Amino acid sequence: MTRSWLLIAAAAAATLPALVLRFGGMHLQPGTEAIAFGVAILGGAFLLTWAAEVAEMDISQGLALAFLALVAVLPEYAVDLYFAWKAAGHPDYTAYATANMTGANRLLIGVAWPLIVALSWFHRGHRELTLPPSRAVELVFLSLATIYSFCIPLKGTISLFDMVVLVGLFVAYMWHIARSEGGEPDLVGPALALAGLRPWARRAAVVGFFVFSAAVILASAERFAEALIAVGKRSGYDEFLLVQWLAPLASEAPEIVIACILTLKGHAQAGMGAMVSSKVNQWTLLVGTLPLVYSIALGRPGALHLDSRQIEEILLTSAQSLFGIAVLCDLRLSLFESAVLFVLFTTQLIFPNPTVRYWFVLLYIVLGTALLLRKREAVVGLLRRGLGSTHSASLP
Repeated sequence: MTRSWLLIAAAAAATLPALVLRFGGMHLQPGTEAIAFGVAILGGAFLLTWAAEVAEMDISQGLALAFLALVAVLPEYAVDLYFAWKAAGHPDYTAYATANMTGANRLLIGVAWPLIVALSWFHRGHRELTLPPSRAVELVFLSLATIYSFCIPLKGTISLFDMVVLVGLFVAYMWHIARSEGGEPDLVGPALALAGLRPWARRAAVVGFFVFSAAVILASAERFAEALIAVGKRSGYDEFLLVQWLAPLASEAPEIVIACILTLKGHAQAGMGAMVSSKVNQWTLLVGTLPLVYSIALGRPGALHLDSRQIEEILLTSAQSLFGIAVLCDLRLSLFESAVLFVLFTTQLIFPNPTVRYWFVLLYIVLGTALLLRKREAVVGLLRRGLGSTHSASLP
């Protein structure tokens, strides 16, 4: 238990340099600032995640699920919110908003999903991970969001209409989850230590963690984002790629680490469930709110206009999502299928040429369609369970 409290202290301490820089009005070299503010977002995200897990003990199941879904996207959303806000006055920032969003979504399916299965195999010797039927809810709504996402690159904008559809899917998803029976949260490490406090102390700690970590993340987002862009411009690296892959690493790491810990403790289903839920949240709520933030900053209804590179990235993300759903539609993910997800993800990074990447889009779509046809009975069963299930479907 002492180790858990030391981890909490370390996460809090990781935020201090960034807070000193931010509120002390000091500036360092872009690379140093990127590290300082990135580590602060990482530390704040850990605190936020631990507090969110413990909060399930004190609020109703439906409210907990809605709240946890919002909390889950806050670290990622804070950075993307800044880019979308800036895009109203500087259209080139639209590319960074797209980069951050597509990178976060592709990392989940290309890295996080295979990692959970690999750890389960390494720790337990299981060559296949089977999810409970309750997870059909997440996959059905992820499927609906993915089908719609192909419309975005076709029309070349992320608009308020997209917000209505995607946020509407998120609300419907939360409604389906909330009406399901709840279960006890699987708590490990610092979250378990917090849960062991007296009720009044636990609640006070949870509220304090929420307020502090949210303040840290929001205060760090702007400087972190600008530092990444400055590093790219000064060093000659593509700032689009820096934003696409480095920014999500800071915000996604806590969720992935906790899912890995759950897996190593024998709760691989809960760990994988968390990653699937995170994908649903990001592919609906995160993407859907970008045009809302942009319109507020613009002072009138508006849409984020996409260039050819952004269209390519969103199309690739949609195609990968389709393939991921096809692989998991029978609620099973094997070690071989995980390896395919990982290899396709890493291979596409090697080929920046747009023509080659469109071939990856086609490959994802062809493989995904073939799998869905092959597993058509599983798809029918998934739809029935996902849209009509009243069994447990809680977020871990």
